[in-house]
Amino acid sequence: MPKVKYILLDCDNTLVLSERLAFEACADLTNEILEKKGLSDRYTVDSLLEDFVGQNFRGMLVGLQKKHNFQLSPEELEDYVAQELGRVTQKLSEKAVPCPGVPEVLKNLKEQGYPMSVVSTSAKPRVVASLIKADIHGYFPDEHVYSAATSLNPPSSKPDPKIYLYACEQLGVKPSEAVTVEDSKSGATAAMRAKIPFIGYVGVYGIEEGKEKMEQMAKVLREQCNADEIMYDWKEFPELLKKIEARN
Repeated sequence: MPKVKYILLDCDNTLVLSERLAFEACADLTNEILEKKGLSDRYTVDSLLEDFVGQNFRGMLVGLQKKHNFQLSPEELEDYVAQELGRVTQKLSEKAVPCPGVPEVLKNLKEQGYPMSVVSTSAKPRVVASLIKADIHGYFPDEHVYSAATSLNPPSSKPDPKIYLYACEQLGVKPSEAVTVEDSKSGATAAMRAKIPFIGYVGVYGIEEGKEKMEQMAKVLREQCNADEIMYDWKEFPELLKKIEARN
């Protein structure tokens, strides 16, 4: 039975419970921007998550300008991206924790000899801060942490598959020889477009938003993004990996 050559993993709300923490910092800055532009709209953490989950702040700013009909100069955009990165990295370095079951699974995968890499939309300093605080940084050599926001020039954001294709190229594997785990529609779409077999992790929605949202996301990832498998708990990962390996 052929073994998967590389396990690629999303970070935010897949390895680390970081999305809500990041969006807390993000919502404050987003509302400051809207206020400066003379707009009355305001975001809560939940409404921001609803509109922009899975995107990095650069991607969010593009969406915000379209949605609320205002413009940022390139200089303003870069300044806000830098501000957001500082605020979020600080918060994650203080409060990030791993998703339930992740440390045990990573330990097991390392013992079995699977090489692992992180492929995230988020800026690399933020990803590394999350991994360090969650105490799982040791499983991912620094050069194997890839970020659509900072590893690519020009920067990108999932659902664009560029960061996955870049990571595979750097690691010397074909997309079909890897497996990834994604929790959001944008991340799952990037994996699908890159033609990487992927497992849709929905357990995080059960933790943060309840069973109904969890099942809703399972349906989205399965039907709209063609997830190879759906994972409700990280304990299921070894079995799901075997299933994918058996098909290849």
